[in-house]
Amino acid sequence: MSNQNVEIAELRAQVAELSERLESLSSLVAGLMASPGLPFSVAGAPEAPQDLITEELLITISAAVAAYLGKRAPIRHVRLISSTSWGQQGRVKIQASHPLTVKHSK
Repeated sequence: MSNQNVEIAELRAQVAELSERLESLSSLVAGLMASPGLPFSVAGAPEAPQDLITEELLITISAAVAAYLGKRAPIRHVRLISSTSWGQQGRVKIQASHPLTVKHSK
């Protein structure tokens, strides 16, 4: 019976230590989420970026569009979107460029 009591005491000590660590980590996370320098809200979702499109970037976009079309085009709207489709299409193109040889044995 004393062996069981020792094991129970050790488990209780471990639970108490883990509880203290969890409490300290929770307070650390709460402090980080509340600091004004981070681009995250309390819920953890990223906030919308502000003023990331500068005048120089708009001029560069306008020049690229003019070079592609061969004439100047007015830019009516520019917005940042997050999409993985460009990367996915690039990977598909690279994968498709590799010749696959299948050896059939008869």
